[in-house]
Amino acid sequence: MAAVAALATAAITAGLTLPASAADAEDASAARGGHGATQAALDSVVREGPPGGIALAELGHTTWAGRAGTEDLATGRKPRTDDRFRTGSITKTFVATVMLQLEAEGKLSLDDTVDDWLPGLVAGNGNDGSKVKLLQLLNHTSGIYSYTDDEAFKRQEFSTDFLRHRYDTWTPRQVVRLAISHRPAFAPGDGWSYSDTNYVITSMVIQKATGHTYAHEIEHRILRPLRLDSTSVPGASPLLPGPSGRAYSKLTGELAGPGEPDSATYDVTEFNPSFAGAAGEMISDNRDLNRFYRALFSGRLLQKPQLEKMMTTVSVGNVPHFSYGLGLMKMTLSCGTEVWGHNGGIQGSISETTATADGDHVLSMNFNGDWNVHEQRVVDAEFCGS
Repeated sequence: MAAVAALATAAITAGLTLPASAADAEDASAARGGHGATQAALDSVVREGPPGGIALAELGHTTWAGRAGTEDLATGRKPRTDDRFRTGSITKTFVATVMLQLEAEGKLSLDDTVDDWLPGLVAGNGNDGSKVKLLQLLNHTSGIYSYTDDEAFKRQEFSTDFLRHRYDTWTPRQVVRLAISHRPAFAPGDGWSYSDTNYVITSMVIQKATGHTYAHEIEHRILRPLRLDSTSVPGASPLLPGPSGRAYSKLTGELAGPGEPDSATYDVTEFNPSFAGAAGEMISDNRDLNRFYRALFSGRLLQKPQLEKMMTTVSVGNVPHFSYGLGLMKMTLSCGTEVWGHNGGIQGSISETTATADGDHVLSMNFNGDWNVHEQRVVDAEFCGS
């Protein structure tokens, strides 16, 4: 969601399913070392912000799982390493993968414009869908305003007003209408600006090109073939399938912002995620996310030309060591290691998956609170050992 832009900036500057009965073994594994720095980083993030966190790292054929804090403030129950959670903008990598598959099948071209598929959708206030290419939606160079930056929207979804609106349903057209009530940030191709609107429009293109919803295409093309049984696209359903913990927010009016330690904490586990749509509504777990990104980078989901196109990045303003491809972020860590992936934020949930370009080393994590989350520490610890 919108907070990913801030999450990405913060990140720059700074499978196996384990059952609950394996909890003691997990803790012992962390204590023995090997991933001691990663566990310590996970602990430190939880001490300073969210109630709990879970992580799953895979290197070759070895797997490590870590957890910290609590997943339920009412009962004090520890997190399970196979808990499901809302992934936020990690959804975008799945959506971009579908688009590139459609291109390989000749069903569309990323050089097509929005108007080629959805004539008149993006128009007014300086917006012109005839000049926005599908490629520019995927790499955030369209200039289209992000609806999640709208002040009234933020107040409704990220402040205590959320408690009155948590079950409201949004349609993609409502989202786009809100976005184009604002002028674009720049002319298409003239800059970079993270915009959740881009991926909502992309989902509408997918439906026009295939006759099916983007959720159907993700399930048919990715979830079923890879047996990602813990991953779902909920649509308007407010439920978080189990196993899962509770999700918490300070509802400050900004997602992923700072939260005062003694301020009220709200249970936001259940809500209608249709406002996020293809920009960030998916639910998954760390095992499924690791499996997805390993399959993606190994070439199981995309042909070589499409994967190369996905991993062709554009610069992000004046932010060093970071660039954006098609639904993918590329970062060069402090130790010089280059990693790829995406992070995501939505009410009560901050997540990230990071991997080496060959998919051999991959890390996924989730925190069940959306304030003061410094997840980049965990990435640095896992890939740099510090």
